Amino acid sequence: MIGAGVFSSPGPAAAAAGNALLFSLVIAGVIALLNASSMAQLAALYPESGGTYVYGRRRLGPFFGFLAGWGFVIGKIASCTAMALTFGNHLWPEHPRFFAVVATLGFTIANSFGIHKTTFVARILLTVTLLALTVFTIATLTGGTPRAERLWPLTSPNGMEGVLEAAGMLFFAFAGYARLATLGEEVVEPRTTLPRAILIALGLTFLIYAAVLVSSILSVDIETLAHAATPLQAAMESGGSAKFAFVVRVGGAVASLSALISLLAGVGRTIFAMAAHRDLPPPLAHVHPQYRVPRRAEWATGLVVSGLIAFADLRMAIGFSSFAILIYYAIANAAAWTLRKDERLWPTFGSKWISSAGFLICLLIASHLPRASITGGLIVLTLGSLYYLGRALIRRGEKRTGPT
Repeated sequence: MIGAGVFSSPGPAAAAAGNALLFSLVIAGVIALLNASSMAQLAALYPESGGTYVYGRRRLGPFFGFLAGWGFVIGKIASCTAMALTFGNHLWPEHPRFFAVVATLGFTIANSFGIHKTTFVARILLTVTLLALTVFTIATLTGGTPRAERLWPLTSPNGMEGVLEAAGMLFFAFAGYARLATLGEEVVEPRTTLPRAILIALGLTFLIYAAVLVSSILSVDIETLAHAATPLQAAMESGGSAKFAFVVRVGGAVASLSALISLLAGVGRTIFAMAAHRDLPPPLAHVHPQYRVPRRAEWATGLVVSGLIAFADLRMAIGFSSFAILIYYAIANAAAWTLRKDERLWPTFGSKWISSAGFLICLLIASHLPRASITGGLIVLTLGSLYYLGRALIRRGEKRTGPT
């Protein structure tokens, strides 16, 4: 969770909610907690790879499983686009799209040869990210000119609508918590360990993000933060700590690269899993005989992301990603709602009211994202659904007449 999202989402969130984005952060954290609870319940019952693609199929039916998987794929492709643009903005602001495409294609090649980020490398990258955020917080609070009147009162230029939109943008920064929730069959005493781990992980992440956002608001006018391609760097430079701005540039570039390589691999494997079930074109389920990776799915992902980088902006990519992933988690909550009492890990933390609240708040926040993100998301989800229904009709015809 602690990664590139915190370097990219404060700008779009500030544009929507002003300094009231701090309230939006609380809402985003609550959404993450509710969703993580539902995911943990389902993962303990169905310890398979595939996430809500599997849970939706098992609890709600094949179509909802497909819709969840399709939402995950298009949402994470948008996330890849956002991470690549974040990298380009931090590495070379004058030519961000060029370097974003170079990074995307480079990692696509690496993934297609089975080269992945190890746990050791991941820890190094996390250390660099945390160091950059620590330097940022200390430098802006001590080396700049923080002004308390920028922080209070909390004022949203777009009212509650803007607060909810910003919550959706900041929800993007919490991506990753579902990985913790899906470890139900791999930990000791999951009934007590998982709730505690989820609360601690989300709590620490929330505190780090809160410290970063408060420091940003104190250091720079909210309008400057809202319109900056690299908001944390803008906060340091405007606050009088420009000599440390390179630390944020390095941290943002490293964090976005770390997220990008993981996201590209994850999307490729989800496409492979859906193609293996014939929910996407079957040729995408091909596995390279030597490297044992779904190379076609990897390359399809990399090429689509590279194409999107050419015209998408960061706010559009984050909004679209948040919309699709919120639909994904809405389906997860609906699936968790169907669990019987004897199928649940925890009587309270996993009760039906948790799933109901998660479902409703996911739809509420999704409906308040930028109109272009909602429209684009609905169009792509509809196209995916039409593809699924078309394939279902073809299969039904084959069963009646036999394959031709």
